[in-house]
Amino acid sequence: MSGPADQRFAAPEAYVDDVTGAAGPALAGRGTRLLAAILDGLILGGAVWALTTVPALASLLVPKEESFLSFNWGALVVGYPLFLLVQGWCLLQRGQTLGKMICGIRIVRTDGSKADAFRLLGLRYGVGYLTTVSTALSGIYGIIDSLLIFRESRQCLHDNIADTKVIKL
Repeated sequence: MSGPADQRFAAPEAYVDDVTGAAGPALAGRGTRLLAAILDGLILGGAVWALTTVPALASLLVPKEESFLSFNWGALVVGYPLFLLVQGWCLLQRGQTLGKMICGIRIVRTDGSKADAFRLLGLRYGVGYLTTVSTALSGIYGIIDSLLIFRESRQCLHDNIADTKVIKL
């Protein structure tokens, strides 16, 4: 016997739009982000390879001790300025690395606004570069950072640190 008193347990009939489905640019796909990261790696790898032809810089790039737990300050001292030289202007002007430009994606704040220099160069990329002083630390950070993209938000650890997201153009 079902009466008006039982209606209080019925599902609501009103249509409610999902807040996450609000208007705005679509998030970049995981595969597109991976391709952009690979392209950025190839570009920076080529620049590092070119630097290894300069003997003084080559000695900084190779750790003195070949251990998983050794520290390589030279890679940080040479690597981050090289990253800034290759990618810095594009990041500051467009919110894109060269790989992201090729793939048609861009970095923005989670609210959709333009990310500032500190967020991009200090938090998003700088924190990750600090981990390159140690192979072990870099590996652990890299694994955690990469795996977090499989969440619904598609934000990696560096995105959460800098309060950014990557969108399609």
